[in-house]
Amino acid sequence: MKKLFITAIIGLLGICSYAQSLYPDFSSMNFGCDGNSITAGNQWSKTVVDQLGFATHHNVAVGSATWAAYTDTQEYKSDNFAGISGGWQPTDDALEIQMRHNNVSKVHIQKFIDEVESGEYPTPDVFVFSMGTNDRNLGCAEEALKGKSLDEVDITNMAGAARWSIQTIQEKYPSCRIFVCTPIQTGNPEHNALNRQKIEILREICQALSVQVIDCYSNSGISEKHEQPSSQGRYLVDGLHPGVEGQQLMGRYIAKEIRNSYY
Repeated sequence: MKKLFITAIIGLLGICSYAQSLYPDFSSMNFGCDGNSITAGNQWSKTVVDQLGFATHHNVAVGSATWAAYTDTQEYKSDNFAGISGGWQPTDDALEIQMRHNNVSKVHIQKFIDEVESGEYPTPDVFVFSMGTNDRNLGCAEEALKGKSLDEVDITNMAGAARWSIQTIQEKYPSCRIFVCTPIQTGNPEHNALNRQKIEILREICQALSVQVIDCYSNSGISEKHEQPSSQGRYLVDGLHPGVEGQQLMGRYIAKEIRNSYY
């Protein structure tokens, strides 16, 4: 009886050891991300890094950012590069407007790559995009996906810019695993209807590029039914931006999806 018990324990330990071996050691991996005000700084991405134990956290998100570029968006670090601004209040200042027009995914990704090449951050093993809430010019996935080269992709709409940014990371870091988070639900039903249109386009782009979508809209735990259009709700402080509990809720869900993708 004792021998059978010991054998069973050894078997269980073996199963646990095998299960653990199915997951990578995230402590030897580097995390990168891009997004807007819901991602900037140490919000959901810090929870992901802490939960999975990533070695580094390289976040180039800026508030008010969009996937789509503008016709006058500058190349990062070009001779006359004005910088990047997350400003959103009305302004007539030409420099501020140019900086806002540089607050787009293409420029963020160029900045990310420059910081890796300069040695400021290591090459990413996992990269997560979480953008789209601020986009208004959505474009068409079918048009954005034409051809193999990025040279003729129209990045002044969300579909084209998403393809450009995702594919650029794929080509620059072939071993990096990429994820795209959908926008979360807000407290505004009309905004959510627009977000659902964006999500369908992003799904088509991700499917074509063989990139995993993380459905934060449906599965993060944040629901329009518990939020207000412009004031404090269950998780959103103003109908749009998660408070600390909402950030952590998002982070735990995204961390789970990343971890499970390695299973």
